[in-house]
Amino acid sequence: MIQVSDLLKGKGSQVWSIDASATLQDALNLLSEKDIGALPVLRNGKLVGIFSERDFVRAISINPSLPLETLVSELMTKEVLTVSPSDNVERCMKLMTEQHIRHLPVVDSGKMIGIVSIGDAVKLIITDQKSFIRQLEDYIGGRW
Repeated sequence: MIQVSDLLKGKGSQVWSIDASATLQDALNLLSEKDIGALPVLRNGKLVGIFSERDFVRAISINPSLPLETLVSELMTKEVLTVSPSDNVERCMKLMTEQHIRHLPVVDSGKMIGIVSIGDAVKLIITDQKSFIRQLEDYIGGRW
């Protein structure tokens, strides 16, 4: 089975995050600038939440005149599901599907080391399946 650590090796370990004291404007700017859908929220370097496009949509639907100076900590999802590098990607996909989320921070020994998105997981599984199919074709075709 493919592990989260394998996924992070291929994707890199760059994680964009935001401090809990940042504003909604800061978060929206960073999401747009980095072309990402979610930001882990940190307080003193510790993961305390996650702010996603979905959090913004929910907040703006409740209050269409939501001030851009609103703190991220007021809008973020506070109960963050995480995975470890040794978890398998299939478990991540199941968790994301069952919980209706698209991003899982990867935590190792209490420290966030990456983030996995549903797109990352699907891409890796498709690549792995294509490789397996090529191996089967080579075997069947006697090229092995």
